[in-house]
Amino acid sequence: MEDRQKDGLQALGSKTEYKSDYAPEVLETFVNKHPDNDYWVRFNCPEFTSLCPITGQPDFAEIRISYIPDVKMVESKSLKLYLFSFRNHGDFHEDCVNKIMKDLIALMDPKYIEVTGLFTPRGGISIYPYANYGRPGTKYEKLAEQRFASHQ
Repeated sequence: MEDRQKDGLQALGSKTEYKSDYAPEVLETFVNKHPDNDYWVRFNCPEFTSLCPITGQPDFAEIRISYIPDVKMVESKSLKLYLFSFRNHGDFHEDCVNKIMKDLIALMDPKYIEVTGLFTPRGGISIYPYANYGRPGTKYEKLAEQRFASHQ
């Protein structure tokens, strides 16, 4: 508990409060103990929900987030609360994926990040938006270009 408070983490180990709409302010970070190493961190949220902004109908997806951290890392409980905050939020699938990626870039300034949404069929069509980012002027920008070009 003392380390959590020292690191300024609020969500971890405390009573869970679920936001009723999009809440990027719940995201928290902690210091990466290995910023000199390149390594992948992957999160999988198989129960993501949001609302269609036109019909108000629920949309369901698996959200996959992979990133190479630098100095800051996202705290997993705060990420869960953030992703859950989309449940009553109306946005198109592509907007959700891009918003998640941009919020995480603003939060932790990773070396590289990619976000994929595997949305369940609506009207007989599945939509799988993918967005990625590599820090400009670095090898991670090239990695982003390569992964984007080879994305299937």
